[in-house]
Amino acid sequence: MPGHWRVVEGGAGVVRVYATPANGGASPWGVVVLCHELPREPDRGTDADSGYPPLADRLSQECACRVVVPMLRGTSGSSGDFTASGWLEDLAAVADRETGPDGHLWLIGFGLGGAVALRAAVQDPRVRGVASIAGPADLTAWVANREKVLDRCRRSGVVSTLGFPADVDAWAEEIVALAPLDAAAHLGGRPLLVIHGSDDDEVPVAAARAIADAATDGPADLRIVPAAGHWLRADPRVVATLVGWIERHR
Repeated sequence: MPGHWRVVEGGAGVVRVYATPANGGASPWGVVVLCHELPREPDRGTDADSGYPPLADRLSQECACRVVVPMLRGTSGSSGDFTASGWLEDLAAVADRETGPDGHLWLIGFGLGGAVALRAAVQDPRVRGVASIAGPADLTAWVANREKVLDRCRRSGVVSTLGFPADVDAWAEEIVALAPLDAAAHLGGRPLLVIHGSDDDEVPVAAARAIADAATDGPADLRIVPAAGHWLRADPRVVATLVGWIERHR
């Protein structure tokens, strides 16, 4: 049975969320949360036809678990403008709604969403494991040209308020502060899955190896997908890997 769209209260207003049924009933194992990529075009990578809801349905059906996909701040009908701290805040709000204070979460992030998922795992003890898919290891170079990154965000619609952000440097430094390598090093023994395409032309494959190597205090599983690019959410090899990872840690 497929999931459905609804809205929950977030830090900047409302967050659109795609949620699957609790296949197999409620489970103490927890809820899987998919953290989407930063869009490159209006709603690309986040809307209903982009691949995240079908992936949520597939994981829910094959693993008999509940899967949710929050459309984080500035994307696909959710309130506000993109900031790194805002995405973390929205993710926490959705987690509160889905699991309460004592529930368990499993975070799976794509691209920049992988960096957000890693940082959220450090901040939230409810997170039991995290996966970074085509995620960056460091964001310093990416935001070095602040205006270029901000222009991308404006063109894709995730930043739409006139005059936002008031301080471009502070906005960019929030992104850098996600610090994926530092986050991977502070997971406290929780399992980490890192997946990357061998032909990714946006994030070098070396980033995946660096993230996996940084997780020295817990199990880190690195998977390089041959002949795959950056957009991996519909790759059947990636889906199979995610299903296997979820099943191993149930």
